[in-house]
Amino acid sequence: MNLQNSLNFSGGPGALPENVLLQLSEEIMKVPGLGISILGISHRSEWFAEVISELEGNIRTLLDLSDNYHVLFLQGGATQQFSMVPMTLLRGKSAAAEYIQTGYWSSKAIPEAKLEGPVRIIWSGVETNFKRLPTDDELRFSPDAPYMHYISNETVEGLQFQRVLGRDDVPRICDMSSDFLSKPYDFERFSLIYAHAQKNIGPSGITVIVVRDDLIEHTPPANLPSFLDYKIQAKAHSNFNTPPVFAIYAVLLVTRWLMNDIGGLKRMEQINRRKAELLYGQIDESGGFYQGRANTADRSLMNVVFNLPTTELERRFIDAAQSAGFSGLAGHRAIGGLRASIYNAVTIKAVEELANFMESFQRKFHGAGG
Repeated sequence: MNLQNSLNFSGGPGALPENVLLQLSEEIMKVPGLGISILGISHRSEWFAEVISELEGNIRTLLDLSDNYHVLFLQGGATQQFSMVPMTLLRGKSAAAEYIQTGYWSSKAIPEAKLEGPVRIIWSGVETNFKRLPTDDELRFSPDAPYMHYISNETVEGLQFQRVLGRDDVPRICDMSSDFLSKPYDFERFSLIYAHAQKNIGPSGITVIVVRDDLIEHTPPANLPSFLDYKIQAKAHSNFNTPPVFAIYAVLLVTRWLMNDIGGLKRMEQINRRKAELLYGQIDESGGFYQGRANTADRSLMNVVFNLPTTELERRFIDAAQSAGFSGLAGHRAIGGLRASIYNAVTIKAVEELANFMESFQRKFHGAGG
């Protein structure tokens, strides 16, 4: 694997496993047994129908899902789901949907929901500059809400919930775009999960939807365009219109890697925790040279967000890191600073190299004021 692929700490698109990249590079030229490029295979072919079937099965296996869930592969990213969810569940309702505002991306979802009906923000981290998550004592959920929505991992601020929120008698909707398939969850406590595939599960162009049957089968028609109707998409087996064949196939290869090379989500979580420990340990032991942004108890296993004493040092860090072969370490444009995204495909070895780089950078610039 070339150096910059192995040392890709970008917040998205995220790194892909080396063996997946190698297989894709071969199949861009010729898929074994078919003799043509994957980029030229019809979405109506028997081969692609088998890809969809296997991918659905792999996700069901990894999530340990029962048969009363649909697994869909749609387009439009999480941004489209910000609208599709309230279009389906909130339109025409008098009771307010409940949203938890924990950062940049959850804040993006709220205005879209308000276009469809009443929304109640049951907790907001705006006043704390999104540096922590709510405690259970700070949350009051209504039994009358059409649904409750939250984001499991905020990529920009580096915050991650380590528990399932909400009431089991109210549809629980979760944007898991940046930590889907990174660790086990009690997935069947959710009515709908969505995750766009440019973090842990593949290249951009595909959004995985896991939706419980009753959520779409018993929801009154909302006069939606066919493309935005979960029920129609489910009946079409994610092939209602021309889907992104290449991206879907890449996700299939990633699920095979998770199952066969990694050994499932429990093992993936162990690897991800080890990576996070290495970087947070470097931050915590730096004597304040590196300053973690998130409340310690709420730190993300996916996105390690931190600062240096000055913006000038942060610029020097990014420049030096790029020269050393690291990429993607600049913080999100909304907050600046630094961010190391350690998604599934980022190896422990790569994180060890980053931790060593951080240590050597600190030795060189400790005490520098810019």
